[in-house]
Amino acid sequence: MKQHDNIPQERLWNANYLRTWVANFMIFFSFMLLTPLLPSYLSEVFGADKQTIGIVLSGYTLTALMIRSLSGFLVDSFPRRIVLMASYFLFALCFAGYLVAGSLLLFAIVRTIHGAPFGATTVANSTVAIDVLPSSRRAEGIGYYGLSNNIATAISPTVALLLFDRFQSYDMLFWVALFTAMLGLWSTSQVKMRERDIKRDQRPLSLDRFILIKGWREGIAMICYSFSYGVLATYIAIYGKEELGITGGTGLFFMLLAIGLILSRLVGSRTLRQGKVTQNATVGTAISMFGYLLFAAVHNLWGYYGAALIIGLGNGHMFPAFQTMFINLAENSQRGTANSTLLVSWDIGVGLGILVGGIVSEHMGYSAAFWTAWGVNVAGVVIYNFFVRRHFLANKLR
Repeated sequence: MKQHDNIPQERLWNANYLRTWVANFMIFFSFMLLTPLLPSYLSEVFGADKQTIGIVLSGYTLTALMIRSLSGFLVDSFPRRIVLMASYFLFALCFAGYLVAGSLLLFAIVRTIHGAPFGATTVANSTVAIDVLPSSRRAEGIGYYGLSNNIATAISPTVALLLFDRFQSYDMLFWVALFTAMLGLWSTSQVKMRERDIKRDQRPLSLDRFILIKGWREGIAMICYSFSYGVLATYIAIYGKEELGITGGTGLFFMLLAIGLILSRLVGSRTLRQGKVTQNATVGTAISMFGYLLFAAVHNLWGYYGAALIIGLGNGHMFPAFQTMFINLAENSQRGTANSTLLVSWDIGVGLGILVGGIVSEHMGYSAAFWTAWGVNVAGVVIYNFFVRRHFLANKLR
């Protein structure tokens, strides 16, 4: 046995980290709870067509993009607890807006506004989570932290579909999302943080105060991966119903996706702790690419459900590896900026996926939209293998 194996490890699951984990789960559970049924809601309640649905649902990404870069600057420059509590409260409050939006225009406005506190809260909470992690287990902790939003993203659509099948009420889903977000706000209010010295940067404001310039290659690759996910997650329910005649299987799809995410995160977190960041990313991107190919090419239950498990396995390896890359490329004083850059890249891809997916499916059908998603994913894999991996290894700081 090696000597360092006898050294006790610092505790990973401390109370503060667990609270931030739960708070992050609640952010994504409440937000993604509405995802699979919003296209049907807009179609049935407001009579919106596919292209309009894509435009309305992608609106939140615009404000999320605008605020996330600013959020990275704010959490690095001001007390993080104050930034986190304020943004989380506004995030929860926006769910009430869906309940009172009586027209398509008002709904589109609320949805677009909601992107701002969503973007700010995810940046602030993830930065706080990194702060409360022991430094010796940070890479591993980042992997498990990401598991919270992966599980929430996979489980919440299943819960939404089950609730809607039982009660046939969209308003009930909005109330459940509001209640869940308030639980997350309470959880994050219990986090105890040490006061930190905030060093005011006397340099003039520049782009690198808001975006991690060094990580632009990683960001482009992430945009490609999230584009594919944006198309799939948004149109999976309506595609299954209209094209495959699957009325109750979307919940199982997301459940299989969650199983894949959980399994790969458990394995991936251990390999990240061993420093195998680029290996995790390589494996994850390749597996995901095959999953999207299976979904686009095989139009039956095997392709539908098999792709869910495979994409989950791939994304569970890929996302924490990329988050670790962004953190390891940044100075300690730029943690917020690194997190915001990762999430900005994800939002750009998801927004483009929703928008382009709606346009392509309106004019060429859902099959063409999913082939487009696969093609963009392939582009991301090529970018990673030829540009990102070598750049990261040459420029990482830790």
